[in-house]
Amino acid sequence: MNINQSIQKQKTQLLHHSLYSKVQKIEDLYCFLENHVYAVWDFMSLLKALQNSLTCTTTPWLPVGNPEIRYLINEIVVAEETDLTIDGKRQSHYEMYVDAMKQCGASTKQLDVFISLVEQSKNVFQAIAQSELHPKVKEFLEFTFRVIENGKPHEIAAVFTFGREDLIPNMFTEILRNFQENLTDIDLTKLIYYFERHIELDADEHGPMAMQMISELCGDSSQKWKEAEWVSIAALEKRIGLWDAIEEQIDGK
Repeated sequence: MNINQSIQKQKTQLLHHSLYSKVQKIEDLYCFLENHVYAVWDFMSLLKALQNSLTCTTTPWLPVGNPEIRYLINEIVVAEETDLTIDGKRQSHYEMYVDAMKQCGASTKQLDVFISLVEQSKNVFQAIAQSELHPKVKEFLEFTFRVIENGKPHEIAAVFTFGREDLIPNMFTEILRNFQENLTDIDLTKLIYYFERHIELDADEHGPMAMQMISELCGDSSQKWKEAEWVSIAALEKRIGLWDAIEEQIDGK
């Protein structure tokens, strides 16, 4: 089954979303970053859910699952959780993004409150409900964690692989370069590095690895391929909803 063909409608909607033309002032960029960071954060949870279900992450260790899939997910975890920053240090992509937000002047206040809620409640759904996030941002996060809670590795892998549009970083790298040229007092070097690193890893390594992982997990099961297709479409619909939420907030300002 060609999932890429099935999700083409949603991908086209994302690639031609009117949000991109709305990010014109630095306040617009801040609004984007302060909402998009939740997609960076929950991506890490998709990643760890895959590692938990496809490898052994408890003791005593046992040779869980397919060694080829273990290799694929562990390789992706190493890069996503402990990549090299622009300064040559080790950080997760989430931490890199938050540092980039701080460098350019975007607020992390709401994010800090949300992460505290997650830590204190021990229940991510409760934390999402109690937060002051836009309703469509909440829907986006709730969907991710429902997929994780359902515990089907092929569905989690599908959201991880197809539900996160790989062409988006290219678009925002261009937007950031325009800001860098026109606003010399704003430092976007870490943000540009984050997006460029994302593009590099997805194209050269993580994209092909994730595709191989999907193929291994779905195998010859038409049911699993169908479920992977459905959840990929749903994930992209939620991503469109996230873009709608950011645009609505920019328009409201």
